[in-house]
Amino acid sequence: MKLKVLNKEGKETGRTVELKDSLIPAEPNDHAIYLDVKLYLASQRQGTHKAKERGEVRASTRKIKRQKGTGTARAGSIASPIFRGGGRTFGPRPRDYAFKMNKKVKKLARRSALAYKLKENQLTVIEELSFEEPRTHQMVQLKDNLNISDKKSLFVLPEPDHNVYLSARNLPRTDVITVGELTTYQLMNASAVVISEKAIEALKENLEN
Repeated sequence: MKLKVLNKEGKETGRTVELKDSLIPAEPNDHAIYLDVKLYLASQRQGTHKAKERGEVRASTRKIKRQKGTGTARAGSIASPIFRGGGRTFGPRPRDYAFKMNKKVKKLARRSALAYKLKENQLTVIEELSFEEPRTHQMVQLKDNLNISDKKSLFVLPEPDHNVYLSARNLPRTDVITVGELTTYQLMNASAVVISEKAIEALKENLEN
């Protein structure tokens, strides 16, 4: 499949880029997308929650009552989870929520996400994405030219560009990332994905088998 290359004014340059099936599959894999998004969201969790168990609660170690003859169950510690102020049974502990995922599945997930963006006409290839100096109005004008001013936009660059990043920093619903930082979650979360022509080549190197 071929995509037209646009300039900063949103007009066609007369050139096209070819997107092979090795980069964008004809049939996206929904399960791979699900796993990669799940991994991304799980990795965002701090996992620092903690509740004290009976051995960690500060309490008296005196035996509460005699062992027998009370007519109730025996109890030896006020820190027991059955008493008010006692420890918690099977409480949360610090943990890492991330899980292992094969590289090939991650690649398949990103390729499938790109396939969905292409099917929904939410993928745009731009000739060049660079500014001489950081100015927010330049990014606003670019979004207007591409007819994505009211959409959650994701701009993908081949390498970091400080001027482009600063130009988009103050704009809501606008993110600028490099090919190496691209995730399935960001692709699926955006309503408009704008990729520079050079970034397409970098994508091919990273995602093609």
